[in-house]
Amino acid sequence: MVKGVILDIDGTLVLSNDSQAQAWVEAFAAYGHPIQYSQVRSLIGMGGDQLIPQLMPHLSAQTGEGKEIAEERKRIIINHYGPTLVPAPGARDLVLKLLAEQFKLIIATSATQEELKVLLKAAQVEDLLTESTTKEDAERSKPSPDIVQTALARLQLSPEQVVMLGDSPYDIQAAQAVGIPIIALRCGGFSDQQLRGAIELTVPPQLPIYNDPADLLNHYLESPDSVIRSASKPISTLLHHTDPVSIATQPPLGEWEPGQ
Repeated sequence: MVKGVILDIDGTLVLSNDSQAQAWVEAFAAYGHPIQYSQVRSLIGMGGDQLIPQLMPHLSAQTGEGKEIAEERKRIIINHYGPTLVPAPGARDLVLKLLAEQFKLIIATSATQEELKVLLKAAQVEDLLTESTTKEDAERSKPSPDIVQTALARLQLSPEQVVMLGDSPYDIQAAQAVGIPIIALRCGGFSDQQLRGAIELTVPPQLPIYNDPADLLNHYLESPDSVIRSASKPISTLLHHTDPVSIATQPPLGEWEPGQ
């Protein structure tokens, strides 16, 4: 029986992925590195510790110039893009419904705690979601499982009692590594092919995908059991992982827009 939900936030509850990518472009440019938006966009969902070496193998987000770039990106998101961010359609209504159903909720994000405050406000759920795990709570960010594993431990539930909600291939990889089933959303800008491409399918696709929180909520209201059952199959026992690099080199992002 599912008792808890682990929630991503960037691209899941708030439409921030494009801004996150642009912030990285600007941060790299500030240090003389002409990184293209298209190079960064498919990596959004990773934390800086994973993203920076993907683009600049000689840099580390923990030290030196790489750390400075990561700090600059955070400053840009918080001070420049933060005030412009809007919630994903239905984000607050979905969280309210999950709370009303007495699910235990926790955020699991590759963002910093400082960023999370801005993102929760932008998603209009800062008064609803009080439990979180961020990059400060784990050694490595998504797609490594550390953040999701920490969230699961804080829920004090087993993987079979939890569902994760995310928007990126890196959410899917992290959830699977912990053995948690996941429901994917298109509102982060990743195509169905990219989301399913986070894993090598050895059986017919088992990944439920909805447009956004509003779409998921509508399906849940129509048939709560079917939505939960669709995500409650332990995908991690059926599928195995691919390298994050293979995701980044897949076809361009889908053209999702609110209301599709």
